Amino acid sequence: MLQAPAQSTEGSRTPAVSDTMAQPKGTVVLAYSGGLDTSCILVWLKEQGYDVIAYLANIGQKEDFEAARKKALALGAKKVYIEDVSREFVESFIWPAVQANALYEDRYLLGTALARPCIARGLVGIAQQERAAYIAHGATGKGNDQVRFELSCYALCPKIKVVAPWRLPEFYQRFPGRRELMDYAKKHGIPVPVTPQTPWSMDENLMHISYEAGILENPKNQAPPGLYTKTCDPAKSPDTPDVLEIKFERGVPVKVTNTGDGATRSSALELFVYLNDIAGKHGVGRIDIVENRFVGMKSRGIYETPAGTILYHAHLDIEAFTMDREVRKIKQGLSLKFSELVYNGFWHSPECEFLRECIGRSQEPVVGTVRLSVFKGHVYILGRESPRSLYNEELVSMNVQGDYEPADATGFININSLRLKEYHRLQSKVTVKQDE
Repeated sequence: MLQAPAQSTEGSRTPAVSDTMAQPKGTVVLAYSGGLDTSCILVWLKEQGYDVIAYLANIGQKEDFEAARKKALALGAKKVYIEDVSREFVESFIWPAVQANALYEDRYLLGTALARPCIARGLVGIAQQERAAYIAHGATGKGNDQVRFELSCYALCPKIKVVAPWRLPEFYQRFPGRRELMDYAKKHGIPVPVTPQTPWSMDENLMHISYEAGILENPKNQAPPGLYTKTCDPAKSPDTPDVLEIKFERGVPVKVTNTGDGATRSSALELFVYLNDIAGKHGVGRIDIVENRFVGMKSRGIYETPAGTILYHAHLDIEAFTMDREVRKIKQGLSLKFSELVYNGFWHSPECEFLRECIGRSQEPVVGTVRLSVFKGHVYILGRESPRSLYNEELVSMNVQGDYEPADATGFININSLRLKEYHRLQSKVTVKQDE
């Protein structure tokens, strides 16, 4: 795996928990964020008799990781692992999605769905290293993330056991709302945020940030002005576009060049971060949608996916330029299924592995450079070139006949019209009989 080794810190301090502790149950590795929910879950797991190891994946979110480490140790975590998986996230998860032109229900670029199997891989790795029998997470019982985390964990380690507090009656009946969580936090010495909470929930990674719940649950409500954090308001974005040239090899971006200031980025992580900055500056990547969750309900989500939006348009263009028409039709069907599998949490399934292989094979000719403009919330394709192009300028020109005989088109049209003529001839007979 392309990632830095996880950093572990052992703890010795224990917070004030209840006097009556449950019988020891073994070690659990908790997917920890440092927020109120997983901090309360950490203490609650200790109350249930678990030794808790906190695992925090750095997947590109804005987070004070050192503060999160200290907080987990102060709350009684036996160890804390902080693992930087940002590069692995880009190369092993985002790039296959770019190759696939992955899009769920025509609009969602799968930012959260791609991150979950990456985090789960690290979570299971620590559980195996620490010989822990359990993993735990703070995903709710109504969302997709519980499915994504657990399917990945079970695929990677079939014997692992999952503790999902928000699905356990003894937990969710005890904490029916945020007020009860806050009271629990105060009682057990869990630091409570001093700044006012936003009236919606957010989840961020390198690819995107999502906003849902709270006041956003009413789909009629417009996103409030202060909601967006990764992109600026397109109306207030610069009046001069950034013109970029993005080079692809086998459907993967390998270099970006800003034609304005000559800036270039070549490594996967640096390239993606740079595109996030450029797209964010111009307000690119915002969507507000209602989607179908895997568990059966519709939900409203607002997403910012800056770099992902640029790469979606750029890859779509170079692929159409270099890929055979019939191959591309088949590949589009595979991409649709791939997007659905990723959204539903089946990244580590045999069918998804098969699709990634097929899509990867289709990308061999997807080589070349796309020139585009990023401006006022939009991505405009300006041109493209490729040594593997299937575009024949002479053949398609209106001014040059080339290796094409126009008279042949008459037979082509006649053959294709035969089916239409027969269909409408029959329809005419049926209509006449009905009128008699």
